[in-house]
Amino acid sequence: MYEWLKDYQQLEDRIKYLEYQIDKTKNELKRWTGGDLSHVRLTAESKGAQVEEVIAKLESNLKYEKEQRETLIKLVYTFNGIDQEILRKKYIEGMTLEGIAYELNYSYNYIKRRHSDLSKTINVLDEWIK
Repeated sequence: MYEWLKDYQQLEDRIKYLEYQIDKTKNELKRWTGGDLSHVRLTAESKGAQVEEVIAKLESNLKYEKEQRETLIKLVYTFNGIDQEILRKKYIEGMTLEGIAYELNYSYNYIKRRHSDLSKTINVLDEWIK
């Protein structure tokens, strides 16, 4: 698989995890600000005193990861026509080549051949970028 498409999939995973971390940390903040831990006295070094800072850092990281994902999606859209459809459906939407052939009303062999040609082109691009 191509490095930049692997990067896309890794970005998707990191975005999901960051969203989970933000939700979890916001729930913890609720405990400190009005929940069962609101009666506990905090010091500057305590974990509870730093929850808002943690949320801000996580949200900043999430914004960065989403920007990176959008950059990679724009790269896929630089391809035209059927090539773009194959790349988008296979690597962003996670479809199989068989599913792509069926959905786009092309033969499986044609989609497989186009994908092979794209692979060669993208491998050249990957080597050039390195």
